[in-house]
Amino acid sequence: MAGPLDGQVAVVTGGGRGIGRAVVLELAKAGATTVINYARDQASANALFMEIVHAGGNALVVRADVSDPEQAKQLIETAEEAFDKVDILVNNAGINRDRTIARMSVEEWDTVIKTNLSSMFYCTSAVVAGMRERNYGRIVNISSIIGQSGNVGQANYAAAKAGVIAFTKTAAKELARNQITVNAVCPGFIETDMVAALTDEVKAAVLANIPLGRFGTAEEVAACVRFLCTEGGFFTGSQLSPNGGQYM
Repeated sequence: MAGPLDGQVAVVTGGGRGIGRAVVLELAKAGATTVINYARDQASANALFMEIVHAGGNALVVRADVSDPEQAKQLIETAEEAFDKVDILVNNAGINRDRTIARMSVEEWDTVIKTNLSSMFYCTSAVVAGMRERNYGRIVNISSIIGQSGNVGQANYAAAKAGVIAFTKTAAKELARNQITVNAVCPGFIETDMVAALTDEVKAAVLANIPLGRFGTAEEVAACVRFLCTEGGFFTGSQLSPNGGQYM
């Protein structure tokens, strides 16, 4: 594979499925060497690896639970040891444990915050030294429309994704002097496992609030990530919102 990201190395957390998988493929098509991180679904990660290799790309699969600071650090170190550097970090790993505040357990709160928010800090803090040394980097954090608007039954998810946006702005200000851009992509409702799990009634209600009248695709989100890593060099601290007009 050849393209504008030739010679660059990209780490994608939660890269084996859903939006993460689409991001890995998009960056690989643009020429990047991709590091596919996964926590549990090894089969999906390995299948993606084979797809990239068969297309002529270069990739590596690394198992790490990035909600654990030591495993997140090891992920970045493994990528740097294998390829000498990390040019692009996409903080995509995320889960949901939906419940109203009155019914939400401390464990449900903590698990989502650690996976969706703390992991971003762990991976970013591990990668910035190398990026600063080379005076170049692209960090893209996957937030959500829920972090912008809030949503009933998702206080943990909304808080984490709003935190992603605030972290993105702060990191962008801190790292700009080193030519490291930090941006957030805030997808609306995308055709992934999370949306597939919704009831038909809930899907209909969501669609009624999307002006474009459809769910987005993982590929459309991945295109935003790729843009920020290629043509988007003057974007930093920004939010791209592929949401069909649901939140403006």
